[in-house]
Amino acid sequence: MLGKKSIRINGADCGVEALILGAITAIGGFLFGYDTGQISGMLLFRDFKDRFGQQDTPEGRDFIPIIQSLLVSLMSIGTLLGALTASYTADWWGRRKSLSFGVVLFIIGNIIQITAVSSWVHFMMGRFVAGLGIGNLSVGVPMYQSECSPREIRGAVVASYQLLITIGILVANCVNYGVRSIEDSPASWRIVVGVGIACSLPLGLGILMVPESPRWLAARSRWEEARMSMARLRGMKNDKHNDLVEDDMREMREILEKERAVGLGTWGECFIPRPNGVPKQVYRTALGIAIHFLQQWTGVNYFFYYGATIFESAGIDDPIRTQLILGAINVGSTFVGLYVVDRFGRRVPLLIGALWQAAWLAVFAAMGTALNPEENEASGIVMIVSAAMFIASFAITWGPICWVVIGESFPLRTRAKQASLATAGNWLGNFLISFLTPLATAGIQYSYGFVFVATNLAAFVIVYFFLYESRALSLENVDAMYAQPQLKPWTSASWVPEGYITRLQRDEEYYSQRRHAYAADNDLNDDGTTAVPSGRPSRAAAAAKKEDDLARESREEKVNRAV
Repeated sequence: MLGKKSIRINGADCGVEALILGAITAIGGFLFGYDTGQISGMLLFRDFKDRFGQQDTPEGRDFIPIIQSLLVSLMSIGTLLGALTASYTADWWGRRKSLSFGVVLFIIGNIIQITAVSSWVHFMMGRFVAGLGIGNLSVGVPMYQSECSPREIRGAVVASYQLLITIGILVANCVNYGVRSIEDSPASWRIVVGVGIACSLPLGLGILMVPESPRWLAARSRWEEARMSMARLRGMKNDKHNDLVEDDMREMREILEKERAVGLGTWGECFIPRPNGVPKQVYRTALGIAIHFLQQWTGVNYFFYYGATIFESAGIDDPIRTQLILGAINVGSTFVGLYVVDRFGRRVPLLIGALWQAAWLAVFAAMGTALNPEENEASGIVMIVSAAMFIASFAITWGPICWVVIGESFPLRTRAKQASLATAGNWLGNFLISFLTPLATAGIQYSYGFVFVATNLAAFVIVYFFLYESRALSLENVDAMYAQPQLKPWTSASWVPEGYITRLQRDEEYYSQRRHAYAADNDLNDDGTTAVPSGRPSRAAAAAKKEDDLARESREEKVNRAV
């Protein structure tokens, strides 16, 4: 039965259910990627253009740039609104039911698209409704994964969201490639949309079979349910008072009690500094929005939304096949990203990725501008190679790591709201890319790539000066790190939380003394049950302080030895 087994990962116990949870929720990323990838090929299908196009050409009907922009980009407006409302559904109904709600919206939007006959507005509104669902999932999935995953595997689990995004894009490209032989039939684009519905069902149903977020349960004082959820995620369903579970619960309880002392979080405090005890709250809001906005403005969806159209205009004989190759590179490189995010952290890969992406975009834009690829085969080849190198870097660094950052950077007090705002920043950037690209390429063509060179350099600057390294820290200790007044982002990787020798190695002596002090102070038996009625005066307050002081001195000696 689920919950009875644990697996040792990075030296700690992780439950099978935590891995299953990660796999099921990552399907939300697949839907995101599939919906992103499908439109690029559909814009080239003959039946799709004949039904929804506006201008007549010798080859048949086609889209004018502004309508093409709206058809692609209105989905991003839907996702932006879905991301903002996800904070409410995630807090009201819980993380799991909120994700099921997002799947329902996605299915309704796809049904609207399939039933479109000749009106581009009808099809566009279907993309808008589907976008509401995708926006909901894009907030809920990383947040739920971060709150449920043991810290030892959190980076890889949340990064799997981006992996499934890349797989979704690749599958969309494969489906587009497979149905292009019937592009004169309405079945071509309707099959593409229908596959998305089928792929959404495992998420909508499967999510109800895994544990609810222990942090969401704890925030509502449902402590026993939170403990059981934590135990299941650690693979200790039948040992819910295990020391490892107790330590995780204690860290979560201490932070939550501090936040409760100053009341519930509001939208206002995400933007207006207040003395509420939460460190760098507005700072983290702005940082999350900036990083996710810039994730889109690295230029990745310049290729995924319009890649087939770009390469067709560059004279490539089979643009959909080229898009398929780029999608495969995207998937393969993201597997590398799953290793990188937990091995090298967040800051260094993001910094290297921004510079690498800027360099290859400069090559892409310079080659396309200097030598017309329609007349120079070598120019087209170099542009494809440049696009491939750019996508490989994005898939290893900015693609997965930005979702990890959004999942672990915010305090529980306002986590849902700040995650919604950061994801809304992502979708705002997505909308601007999808709307402006046809207009920009019609005016300045491949020089548009130089804009992305500049935004990647800006991303480098923001990460270097403002992003703290959160690798291997619990969500509660991320808050503790941001509370250090003298700590700078560029030195944050060396910070170790209290009770640890290194970020991956607990000080067992420290935690043993804390457990004994906590049990005595709260009159607990060895199995964690209350020994006397609550409210009895503490018998161990002074002893607890003395043991904490001794543990801290011992820890400092161990840290020095480890260093």
